[in-house]
Amino acid sequence: MLKYFLIMSLTFFPFVLIAQQNQRFVGSWMGKLNVGAIELRLGINLKTDSTGLIHTTLDSPDQNAYGLKTDSTNINGNIVTIEAKNMMARFVGTLLAGDSAINGTWSQGGKIFDLNLKKLQRPIIINRPQEPKQPFPYKSEEVKFTNIKANIELAGTLTLPQGEGPFPAVVLVTGSGPQNRDETLMGHKPFLVISDFLTRHGIAVLRYDDRGIGKSKGSFSLATSFDFADDAEAGFMWLKQQPLIDKNRTGIAGHSEGGLIAPIVASRNKNVDFIILIAGTGVSGEDIILAQAQLIGLKSGGSPEALKENDLFSRKLYSAIKKEPNNDKAIPELTKIYEEGIDNSKFLDDKVKVLQKKQMNSLLLQITSPWFRTFLQLDPKPYLLKTKCQVLAMNGTKDLQVPCDLNLNAIDKYLKLAGNKHYKILKIDGVNHLFQHCEKGIPAEYSAIEETFAPEALNAMSDFILHLKK
Repeated sequence: MLKYFLIMSLTFFPFVLIAQQNQRFVGSWMGKLNVGAIELRLGINLKTDSTGLIHTTLDSPDQNAYGLKTDSTNINGNIVTIEAKNMMARFVGTLLAGDSAINGTWSQGGKIFDLNLKKLQRPIIINRPQEPKQPFPYKSEEVKFTNIKANIELAGTLTLPQGEGPFPAVVLVTGSGPQNRDETLMGHKPFLVISDFLTRHGIAVLRYDDRGIGKSKGSFSLATSFDFADDAEAGFMWLKQQPLIDKNRTGIAGHSEGGLIAPIVASRNKNVDFIILIAGTGVSGEDIILAQAQLIGLKSGGSPEALKENDLFSRKLYSAIKKEPNNDKAIPELTKIYEEGIDNSKFLDDKVKVLQKKQMNSLLLQITSPWFRTFLQLDPKPYLLKTKCQVLAMNGTKDLQVPCDLNLNAIDKYLKLAGNKHYKILKIDGVNHLFQHCEKGIPAEYSAIEETFAPEALNAMSDFILHLKK
């Protein structure tokens, strides 16, 4: 459910000869991109080399991305234009009086955002106190395993506690969107923190790059939740066969969409000894998407009337998607619904309506993708009803992306109907979708919070695994 603005790492060779007055632009600048409910910081660094050539690099601190090179930089008087063509990105800004601010716009993938930059006195430093630093008091090794069904090789990291074993073990499964083995997002590495904590407490952990991401093979863009479930199951079966692993205490822990994937695997593979649902879903994908839009919108200051209009608009789009599985036939109807929705909106001004229509093709591609079509209609109910292994389902009371009560109540209901006698439902007070203690729970807070993962949630996972019923 996590959808966030991506800045891809690209390499180019920029060069622009600038006059002496253009030295006013040289330095590090920082601003914020408001992408829906998410705020992302974007840094622009302008430097000259010994020959006088200017070089521009980009920083996305909230995504742990630094020094991303651009394609070209042009300075004309007080206006700077920076392009990264393969990113489909462009910044145009005007240097203001005093030379301490640049106001402009950032465009990427057909979308345009205001981006106002302030000059920094020093490079920005993100404090993430929970991130572990080497040397680790346990073994950490690069590993590979194969999803035979898809014939792809996946890469990850296995951490093993010190000692002779056998150790209880768990596979970590990421949430939606392209994720690496640390589930790096918004400047945080939740899976690195979780694996470090669990391994220090005597639990072996496998975390891996999503297919097509990092060192894993395959195509991410063509995959659905069921494909990701096959990947998770392949990782689980590989882990269970490794030396030093307790064959009777091996399971799967999934965050967000990963918390949907875990019961899919457990419902069909009786070798799964336990699952942990970390903000896992208990209702359909459509219900999740509609609920999070309302909750995040309200907490972000949206008007109830505008959100109601958006809800009705979204429901029409989703109904059309479900009705017509063929994209060639669906796109014309979706285009009609989209254009009518924008034209008839009571809450969008003419400028915003023009921008929304420019973004239409990009949006339609997203909502007709194989993943979105599948997730929209995917209901966890039939899988939870077949889940007989031990379960820990936990969520934060301020989670606005997978709302706590809505989903935990459904999970509780279905596991009870399944006759599962060994499950625990846990609400963690005051934490958001990433399990950070927070104020509102909106995604815009994620990157600004220093905490990566609440200690009480880490302890709950460790205690659950170490005290599994035999």
